[in-house]
Amino acid sequence: MPSTSIHKAEYDSERKVLSVWFVASGKCYQFEDVPPETFAEFRAAFAKGRFFNGHIRNHFRYRLVGPAVD
Repeated sequence: MPSTSIHKAEYDSERKVLSVWFVASGKCYQFEDVPPETFAEFRAAFAKGRFFNGHIRNHFRYRLVGPAVD
């Protein structure tokens, strides 16, 4: 996932939870009730950070779950 702001992202399709690890802070946040279509669009987006800010951030409930893990 080449992005200057997002280190890694994983999606749990059964729970509809998107986990996103950020480059600058090293923190991981989980976003709840993310539709599979939104995750597919996120994966396909050329600018992951821009898509995240426009379509995920402030659109889904989230929680901090911990530091980045490789």
